[in-house]
Amino acid sequence: MANALSKSQIAAAVAEKAGITKKEAAQILEHIAALAYKNAKNTFTLPGLGKLVLVNRKARVGRNPATGEQIQIAAKRVVKFRVAKAAKDAILGTK
Repeated sequence: MANALSKSQIAAAVAEKAGITKKEAAQILEHIAALAYKNAKNTFTLPGLGKLVLVNRKARVGRNPATGEQIQIAAKRVVKFRVAKAAKDAILGTK
């Protein structure tokens, strides 16, 4: 299995494709990340990839794997990434 691309590798690929410098491409990636963090509460969509959504999880009963003891897990808010259909079809292929 191939290794994941690093930030600098992604910036280099974007820079080459767009005809800009690697530094400018890295700044664009940083701005997109900052925008996603700022707007995740209202759902942030990356067209063609997916969206960041804030989800409320209910309280539930879990188990401590070491002892088998039941524990109460509190309700909490979590961030999830929902992959777009276009991305799924491009990666997995259509049925």
